Amino acid sequence: MRSFILGTDWCTDCDDVVAMRIICRAHKAGKINLLGVGINTCVDISAASLYGFLATEGVTDVAVGIDRASANARIFEPKYQPNLAAYAPDRTNDDAEDAVRMYRRLIASSPSKVELLEIGFTQVICGVLMSSPDDISPLSGIELFRQKVAKVWMMAGKWDEQGGKEYNFCCHSLTSSNAAIFCENCPVPVTFLGWEVGNTVISGNELADGDVLKQALIDHGSPNGRSSWDPMLVVLALIGEENAAGYSVTKGRARVDPTDGSNYFTEDVNGLHQYVTKRFDDSYYQKQINDLIN
Repeated sequence: MRSFILGTDWCTDCDDVVAMRIICRAHKAGKINLLGVGINTCVDISAASLYGFLATEGVTDVAVGIDRASANARIFEPKYQPNLAAYAPDRTNDDAEDAVRMYRRLIASSPSKVELLEIGFTQVICGVLMSSPDDISPLSGIELFRQKVAKVWMMAGKWDEQGGKEYNFCCHSLTSSNAAIFCENCPVPVTFLGWEVGNTVISGNELADGDVLKQALIDHGSPNGRSSWDPMLVVLALIGEENAAGYSVTKGRARVDPTDGSNYFTEDVNGLHQYVTKRFDDSYYQKQINDLIN
């Protein structure tokens, strides 16, 4: 069985919640093993709202980590989290592990290689990559990646133009600088799904009244559904093969400008990086998602 760790900002947009339902249901059905979720933003109810949503999905066996340092980069207050936090009123950020240590622990202890799914900002996954040996493992982060990480799936970038800018790479200086370091140093394959892929695919528009997920979309201000950047990446990763999921790929090497988060791509058939483009119209991917969340 394939094992995953999911990274999420869990704050800026409600498509994270749609994506979380998809991977939770796959985990509960025994299709994959979700080892942990790392939150790469930090507001007062980040952990409580995630624990609350996991509880509504019946998922209680997944580790939770948080990047407490990212509280210094706070640029917004959450919209959908208060209602989710009400499902875990006794939980606080103190209940979550340090995100980088959680990743290192789960990767090092996994009997098989792990796949990393990133639908948020880059500082945690980069922090894991660039981490030093510690009490968890004598291996550096780069060595852990080489030995224990099979692949990275990342919703980030805007790949239909050189110099494209997308939120997960350019939201603030932490994301831009860490994205640049990650792309330069990651030693395993990375598949990017960019802004241009998910922007026009609207999912969550068929949810029933009373559904916790629908309420999250309403709280965000998206009662009729939301663009599907994050859930499209999760569906792609769960299928596990780009062509089978309905995508074409362009292989090469990605680069991110550390000063502003703009992304660039050099094509190379032997490159470790690739970005996807849709092979079908938007309704194909919308149905993929809605069938899994309704």
